[in-house]
Amino acid sequence: MKCDKCNREAVIFQRYSGMHLCGPHEVADVERKIKRRMRKERMAKPGDHIAVAMSGGKDSAVTLSILVDTFTTRSNIKFSAITVDEGIEGYRNESIPYAKELCDRLGVPHYVVSFKEEIGHTLDDILSRERKEASCTYCGVFRRTLLNRKAREIGANKLATGHNLDDEAQVVLLNVMNGDVERLARLRPSRAQEGLIPRIKPLIDVPEKEIALYAFLKKLPFYMGECPYTSESFRGEIKDMLNDFEARHPGTKYSVLSGFENMIDCLKEKYPQVPLHNCEVCGEPGIQGVCQACKLKKRVKIDREPEA
Repeated sequence: MKCDKCNREAVIFQRYSGMHLCGPHEVADVERKIKRRMRKERMAKPGDHIAVAMSGGKDSAVTLSILVDTFTTRSNIKFSAITVDEGIEGYRNESIPYAKELCDRLGVPHYVVSFKEEIGHTLDDILSRERKEASCTYCGVFRRTLLNRKAREIGANKLATGHNLDDEAQVVLLNVMNGDVERLARLRPSRAQEGLIPRIKPLIDVPEKEIALYAFLKKLPFYMGECPYTSESFRGEIKDMLNDFEARHPGTKYSVLSGFENMIDCLKEKYPQVPLHNCEVCGEPGIQGVCQACKLKKRVKIDREPEA
């Protein structure tokens, strides 16, 4: 099948758009969507220091690569990468070298923070002894805390994550099905809050499959493995459901994202942004007196011993 924009061989058929695209035109299409989102939300400005949450997978690899390529001539925008090592044997230890390779290639400082050093135990250790919460709950809470803390420590004023269209649509549906509509409003905060580094998500208009293809076409180093705990999560079921709907009704994921963004002003009006307070234990920003990370630490009894 030929590309609809030229006479080269197509490498993908976008069912939602009806377009057959060759490699160069698929790369251009992905970059167009990402840059449009960055312009729309003014994600990068002169003087910014943007830290990229770098897992070593395709999404974070594309995020870092396109940010650096887009602003390579702008000396007034700085980039760093932060990898959180949760301590998942056979997964994270295999992905970190890919993150380091790309950072070295792009000349970006790379920082690694670990659950073992910062929390006191690896995620594998925690889950072997404590299962009152799903694995993704522990992982998500601790990851967010460590990313925010490290980004603030290195002087970053924004934190870029590799959430793609699939991820964003899943989060929207997950919160709807959990009945947590207030959390939906938090996905698009109205203002920055002290101590909390604002998140930016350049990839949310691009399907996961196209992010993977882009990474291959651009010859980016990335790890292709999947977290062994993914199958345990409710989100995994949401992902399967969305993929099924997308297969039968192309464009479903875009519709979910578009519908959510059309509702966001109403959601913000009903659920205004709640002021954050410093955690009484660790000092990190949170909604309540004690942040969720410290509550989980106490629950699993893994508080670090005071240093001698």
